[in-house]
Amino acid sequence: MTNPKLLAVLVLLQVITLHIHGVASSTANKRVPKPSGGRCHISGFLYGKAGKCNKENGSDCCIPRHRYPQFRCSPPVSSKTVATLTLNSFARGGDGGGPSFCDDRYHKDSELVVALSTGWLRLDGTRRCNKMIRISGNRRSVLAKVVDECDSVHGCDKEHNFEPPCANNIVDGSPAVWKALGLNKNIGEFKITWSDV
Repeated sequence: MTNPKLLAVLVLLQVITLHIHGVASSTANKRVPKPSGGRCHISGFLYGKAGKCNKENGSDCCIPRHRYPQFRCSPPVSSKTVATLTLNSFARGGDGGGPSFCDDRYHKDSELVVALSTGWLRLDGTRRCNKMIRISGNRRSVLAKVVDECDSVHGCDKEHNFEPPCANNIVDGSPAVWKALGLNKNIGEFKITWSDV
């Protein structure tokens, strides 16, 4: 014999469960709007060509006929822009290829200098050549001068050390920047934040 009160409670619980499940399902099926202004999509592809690539500091050298993404934009800059710090020598004969884009000079490994992805250097409406930025990571912070472009569109040629185009979120730092942040250069890349000064 079934208790009528118990049966009523069970039916009520089943109705509540169905209602909650229905709300969750309808919410899950709604289209979530994409954030505006925060997206940067691939703008094309570059096919790799091999050449004399200086592999100093773990450079990623082009592979013939490999398809590399190109970016004509970078994520929006904020007070704490998330980026990937990579290592680069801006010295003559270093893995940076030719002289720096901003001042047509080479820079010693002891100088606090960086290159920014194309979108951050000059395509977001702010010219950052020869300006200072603040880089934070590993619970430390350092000011560095922007002297070069980490080209996100071109690559796989002598001018770019036969390296592929940069990602759209790169801060390419000199050995001095890595040292100031207390980072081991052998790790190759490190997540940081940066901002304009």
